[in-house]
Amino acid sequence: MATWRQALEVVMTDEDVARLITVSRSRTEPASRVQRAQMLLAYRENPSFFAVGQRVGVHHQTVQRCIERALAYGPLMALDDRPRPGKEPVITPEAKAWLVALACDKAKDHGYPHELWTTRLLARHAREHGAAAGHGCLANLVQGTVCKILGQEEIKPHKVRYHLERRDAEFEQKMAEVLCVYREVQVLKKAAAKKKKSKTSRKPVAIVSYDEKPGIQAIATTSPDLPPVPGTYATFSRDHEYKRHGTLSLLAGIDLLTGKVHALVKDRHRSREFVEFLKLLNAAYPAGTAIKLILDNHSAHISRETQAWLATQPAGRFAFTFTPKHGSWLNLIEGFFSKFARSVLRHIRVASKQELKERIMLGIKDVNRHPVVHTWSYKLAEAA
Repeated sequence: MATWRQALEVVMTDEDVARLITVSRSRTEPASRVQRAQMLLAYRENPSFFAVGQRVGVHHQTVQRCIERALAYGPLMALDDRPRPGKEPVITPEAKAWLVALACDKAKDHGYPHELWTTRLLARHAREHGAAAGHGCLANLVQGTVCKILGQEEIKPHKVRYHLERRDAEFEQKMAEVLCVYREVQVLKKAAAKKKKSKTSRKPVAIVSYDEKPGIQAIATTSPDLPPVPGTYATFSRDHEYKRHGTLSLLAGIDLLTGKVHALVKDRHRSREFVEFLKLLNAAYPAGTAIKLILDNHSAHISRETQAWLATQPAGRFAFTFTPKHGSWLNLIEGFFSKFARSVLRHIRVASKQELKERIMLGIKDVNRHPVVHTWSYKLAEAA
């Protein structure tokens, strides 16, 4: 004679119930977890496998297995499948470690012409040399398995991420000197805003951030550009072929107090061109103004020709503050060059170098119509 099935009592804490409610209403959880959470909550209200199965839309034996897992492992653990034995892994942990260590070497170090590994090359190397290294399980290794193993270790041997090594032993000291100049700019700006001078006997100062932008290409089109056509062509169309007319160098300095840009466009940027730029600054400011330049360590800035010309100037007229090696990012003019290249020089096409020079100077003139006063703030609080 059949006996009545006794209801099973699943103990759930308030935290368990709250978590089950969250999972049962989730739209991002796996469907199996959502369904099991609904079963547990429904069984808590009505401890009947058949009734819960009808309510949730599953077989009553499915409900029974879920409740039994909840009794054995807890209600939250019952949401997941029980671990299965599965197939024994073919590739041993030692073989995986050998493969990962191999990926951390360069392919050229193992006799290949490639600089870096590709996953296909790495799989082939492992198949050919794995057995000799004591890892015969790699005899049938395929590219997809290599990708999985490297992905688990977050290794990407086919990619290069560039960095800049700090090679200047006095980097911190030189950076502090540049930041002190920027601090002086900040002080002068505040004094100008208050229409007061910090010192009544203070000499007028002009602070200029200077650098060169070489290699600006004068490129000509071989046929006229085709303009956009509404509804048909959204952009300008340009022939792939072009003609080179050479390159020019832009020598520019931006006054950090006024935002005005002083510029020259030359074929080269040697000492004589740099001296010519200094003469341009010398003529732009009154004789009693001290001109301080922030610039990099280019050879033209410290050459004999430059030093000879500076020796002819009054004492205190020019003062140079050099950025550290590989520290050009400390120079504010770099940001101006970046913006100028994106707005004026991008996609530019000219018929000659002279036209390129005229258009660059026209761009500088346009910038000076509405000068922007650049401000440096990074690590400025650390400056003395």
